[in-house]
Amino acid sequence: MEDSRKEALLRAGVNLDEALERFMGNEELLVRFLKKFANDPSYQSLGKAMSEKNYTDAFEAAHALKGVCGNLSISRLFELVCKEVELLRGGNGGEEAQQCYLEIAAEYEKVIAELAVL
Repeated sequence: MEDSRKEALLRAGVNLDEALERFMGNEELLVRFLKKFANDPSYQSLGKAMSEKNYTDAFEAAHALKGVCGNLSISRLFELVCKEVELLRGGNGGEEAQQCYLEIAAEYEKVIAELAVL
């Protein structure tokens, strides 16, 4: 993998060793799936649900986003979303869940910016 691509992935919080193992060492397949990450609707659904304080829908969206991040080994974002899922479990929400969402939003934007250069 070329150095500039590798550096972008590391800045995006991708655990390269884990991701490449998951993708059987196929770098191009990994990159192809990472490029599609921005099109996944889970993040937008989470944002909409959080703004509406619909914590049941927010939980569903966060859970879906958690799966996508986990499958792509986007580790930092995955950890934040895992925390959000637990905060939202059972339809709960509140200030802590809103604060966690702000952290997710900042990390998501960073990930998207880094993946855009692939």
